[in-house]
Amino acid sequence: MGLRYTRFRIAFELKKRLGIFKTYFPVNPAVKKFKSFQSWKDNTKFLIPDRESWKTKEYPFSVNRLQTEKMKNGIFEFFSSTEFNLGKDYDWMTNPDTGFKYDAMKHWTDINDYDSKAGDIKYVWEKSRFSFVYAFIREDIAHGTDNGAFVLNEIRSWIKANSINLGPNYKCSQETSLRVINWTFVLHFYRNSPHLTEELFDEIMHNIYWQIKHVRSNINFSRIAVRNNHAITETLMLYIGGLIYSFFPEAEEWKSKGKKWFEQEIAYQVYPDGTFLQFSMNYHRVLIQLFNLAFIITHKYQERFGEVVYKRAYESLNFLFQSQIPQNGMLPNYGANDGAIFFPLTSCEYRDFRPSLNLLHIHLTGKNLYDEGAWMEESVFYEPSPVRSYPILIQNEGWSSFDSGGYYVLRDQSTLTFIRCGNHKDRPSQADNLHLDIWVDGKNVLFDGGSYKYNTDKDILRYFMGTSSHNTIMLDNNDQMLKGGRFIWYNWTQRINSLTNSTSDEYSFEGSIGAFKYIDKRIQHIRNITKLKGENTWIVRDKVVNKPNNTLMRQLFHINNNQVPLIQFSSDPQNVSVIKEAWYSGKYGFKESISQQEFQTKRDSIETIIHIKY
Repeated sequence: MGLRYTRFRIAFELKKRLGIFKTYFPVNPAVKKFKSFQSWKDNTKFLIPDRESWKTKEYPFSVNRLQTEKMKNGIFEFFSSTEFNLGKDYDWMTNPDTGFKYDAMKHWTDINDYDSKAGDIKYVWEKSRFSFVYAFIREDIAHGTDNGAFVLNEIRSWIKANSINLGPNYKCSQETSLRVINWTFVLHFYRNSPHLTEELFDEIMHNIYWQIKHVRSNINFSRIAVRNNHAITETLMLYIGGLIYSFFPEAEEWKSKGKKWFEQEIAYQVYPDGTFLQFSMNYHRVLIQLFNLAFIITHKYQERFGEVVYKRAYESLNFLFQSQIPQNGMLPNYGANDGAIFFPLTSCEYRDFRPSLNLLHIHLTGKNLYDEGAWMEESVFYEPSPVRSYPILIQNEGWSSFDSGGYYVLRDQSTLTFIRCGNHKDRPSQADNLHLDIWVDGKNVLFDGGSYKYNTDKDILRYFMGTSSHNTIMLDNNDQMLKGGRFIWYNWTQRINSLTNSTSDEYSFEGSIGAFKYIDKRIQHIRNITKLKGENTWIVRDKVVNKPNNTLMRQLFHINNNQVPLIQFSSDPQNVSVIKEAWYSGKYGFKESISQQEFQTKRDSIETIIHIKY
């Protein structure tokens, strides 16, 4: 991770253990009035029309009112997968998955976010993120209802339960940033509500100020120690906070540094070909939503970013679009998937990327990316204006190569073949190099196992983060890389070469990586994949150079137990064929049983033919 990272982490831990951070992040700071409620209403550029103004606009989308009724009765869906009955008077401290209640009076630096008794802290953060408010806003727009009392009371309840800089909900600056952004949308939409009183406005402003100040004081943790979508979210929020809440004393500094740091993070984290250092489709969608928010706000305030931001946004859009399944808007379940969708402004299924990609395409080209459908709701809500005039995107037939990130995507008629073969100059989260994903007629035939949870049983963690849940090879029971702490891998895999080709009869890919270095630094994994043109047939050849004697090479394929279409495997009779029970997590916190087809040999190579038919 480098000297800069090491120095920072040592200093950070010392400050935390010596209690120095508690002086940076005071509790119960004196309440100060920054601006009168009426002056705020008279002098703010609002991001969206208020509730009353929407009554004069056409909103041609249906909204499921059952969802908001459930939430009013305390039933919330977490990570777009699992419902929990939190009750009408949720304390904002209890993990509904384990029943563990965090100490609301403990300073955030003393909270252990990986306590085995507490379970996954994301279950406490999920509601406190306040992404659920968009369901109420959408209902009010579509049906002319008024949910202002409920939504504003939820904010008041959170403020009462969460003293500044105390408890688990101040542990993560990204969660704090999202809360500030989502509260901002609530204030703008319900600005004329009789339930938004001067007293409540002052309370919210006091909390927003100290939450932005908290993020600013801890920004280097995300920019140095984490350096992923957390840093992008937080720097963007600082810029937005300084722009919208210009009456706060430090607003100008937040705005200027937030903007500069956001541009730096985009230039570093998004590679020139549009791929993203987190090696995750879902986190890439997070990035797309942040691009959309950034462009909405800068246009509203007549600001602009450096050109690199728009260029990387366009290349990101292209990468995801080329990897997308046209029938349903889904992408391979590749990389870490924590269920994040920051601003849910559509009834589309969680793994449908079309709403966010369409909005970004409008920003950058002025045109819709898809035909009419429910995925247009996000763009209707924001009423975007083009900020650039890049060429309209189309999906390529044949190979699309993204060498910087190490992704190779083949589109042949109704099939999509997705291969990862990459370098790692940035920290990988899963041991999945040379993973193969196959889609036929919109169905994910061979798939990535997903993520499940970030804090659970060690064996389950290793399965989902490790090589076992991916369609590649293992040596004995060894992952491609050596597992370290929670999100740490040692001996990162590195691409040696990659090549795509096509002839009149077939498409082919060959890639090689340095892997299993902790066993022998000389080991190389070479994978060759051939796809017959116009046919649902793939030939997968794996070879391990410098494989240790008597080591078992295991070629893994993950399939649905009730898979349609039918998958037929054909491999050398000398190879041992084994079917094992495995796991698949399409959404965070949820897993289901699947089958793992495995071919084993003590030789140094395996060839398997995959044929898919109805």
